[in-house]
Amino acid sequence: MVKKWRVNILEFNENTQNLAKVLNGDLKIAGLLMERGISTFEEAKSFFRPSLNNLHDPFLMKDMLKAVERINLAFEKKEKIMVFGDYDVDGTSATALVFTFLKSKYDLLEYYIPDRYLEGYGISYKAIDIAQQKNISLIIALDCGIRAHDKIDYANQKNIDFIICDHHLPSETLPNAKAILDPKREDCQYPFKELSGCGVGFKLMQALCRKKNWDENELFDYLDLVAISIASDIVSITNENRTLAYFGLQKINEKPRIGIKALLEVSKKSDALNLSDLVFIIGPRINAAGRINTGMNAVELMVSNNYEAALETAKLISEDNNTRKDLDKTITQEALSMIFENENLQNKKTTVLFKNDWHKGVIGIVASRLIENFYRPTIMLTESNGKAVGSARSVKDFDVHEAICACADLLEQFGGHKAAAGLTLKIENVPLFQEKFEQIVAESITPEMLELTEEIDMELQFSDITQKFLNVLWQFDPFGPGNMNPVFVSRKVKQFSYARIIKDLHLKLFLFQDENPDLKFEAIGFNMIHFRDMLLENEFIDICYHIEANYFRGEKKIQLRIKDIKPSYA
Repeated sequence: MVKKWRVNILEFNENTQNLAKVLNGDLKIAGLLMERGISTFEEAKSFFRPSLNNLHDPFLMKDMLKAVERINLAFEKKEKIMVFGDYDVDGTSATALVFTFLKSKYDLLEYYIPDRYLEGYGISYKAIDIAQQKNISLIIALDCGIRAHDKIDYANQKNIDFIICDHHLPSETLPNAKAILDPKREDCQYPFKELSGCGVGFKLMQALCRKKNWDENELFDYLDLVAISIASDIVSITNENRTLAYFGLQKINEKPRIGIKALLEVSKKSDALNLSDLVFIIGPRINAAGRINTGMNAVELMVSNNYEAALETAKLISEDNNTRKDLDKTITQEALSMIFENENLQNKKTTVLFKNDWHKGVIGIVASRLIENFYRPTIMLTESNGKAVGSARSVKDFDVHEAICACADLLEQFGGHKAAAGLTLKIENVPLFQEKFEQIVAESITPEMLELTEEIDMELQFSDITQKFLNVLWQFDPFGPGNMNPVFVSRKVKQFSYARIIKDLHLKLFLFQDENPDLKFEAIGFNMIHFRDMLLENEFIDICYHIEANYFRGEKKIQLRIKDIKPSYA
């Protein structure tokens, strides 16, 4: 798919010049900071030097005092508590954090992750029944529950209280729980709205520490789990999330918990990790447990204090991930064939596909894959327990959750975010839903939203890439939504030797510009074998890219990570 390049024209005005001056830095670095809304020395200091002292007061969150008092009452009355989490990375990491931290203070505790296939997403009747059988009277639900009205009413009938810790959008009414912690509640004044589910669980534990006068430094030892959730749930890397991710990565790289250390060994990752590594190495493996087997295995890994046992669980989870990859490849090929063989499907503004034997655990991943080929809001549906269940993914700036909400009359349940959502409906309603969803999207989506666009921060000459520039640039990390890894464009670039083909998929390039032929850079283009002929046919090319440090056998080298290539016509 051809990408449109949109280069941000930075104005190096007086404010940018003043920022560069007070930072004793590069004007281009100051421009990148201004682009991120950072215009003063204090803001830059907070950005480059995150501090745990700057975390928000957890009691600013609506219902936090109620939640802490209910847990404290459970302690006093020796009640049994269940920590319940969703089966994805965010939910399992949240469960591991809250369970392990509380377990160090209180014994009458257990955790529960629902079966994706038998129980479905979120709080389940089965879990409530199990809690009743075990005489559990308090359930702390993590990364789910904000729309579980019927389930909470069911629990109330059995004298089981719920504390909900969620970060998804609530409906117009809230469940009848003892406390509901969700920064996205309209009546919640918490200053940062983009916490992960694990982040909300962390804030609950932080509030409990303050109530009980426990040392918060003990809690900070769990920030690795928060960082994994932040990375995997693709939440904003700004404000509090940036601080939590920064110190969580530090923990992972300096002293990983036993389960994460085992997972890193199995994945053969030994270099320092960044947030992208958590997204592509750690996250998929933890997710695969719930997709293919059971999310209980993921929690077991993250709470383990026995390395040999953790290593066995890590191997099992990695096998699940290999199975997931095989299913992903097969279903993606089937879905693409359905589109390519149907001209009507090719010309729509949406992709909504249903096949009853697709694996429920990977359809969300496949939806993302399809967007790489057909850039438009996409929903993959399969059959589960006699219903059609689906995962939706969106394109930049389009609210897929809102579009699904407009089809609520055809749905059994749904929930999610602007960029991703889940839904359940009767199988006989699938054709009607396909038609209505297409109509809703077609009426509201703009042509610009359907263009695959590469957002470029600025144009660089290779001579701009100095060590001083890089030393500051790499401090922008951790990268993610709200603080994306800067993308640069360089024009009239030449190869000083032919591109090398790696594993029949990737291109290794060796590049320079005529203005400074002695300054040469290596570049890698993953899955870019299709550019090989263009590189042979054009002496000059334009490239857009990230600048990264590549570690090989202990040696650190600068490498350009190619995002796209075009012939240079200027």
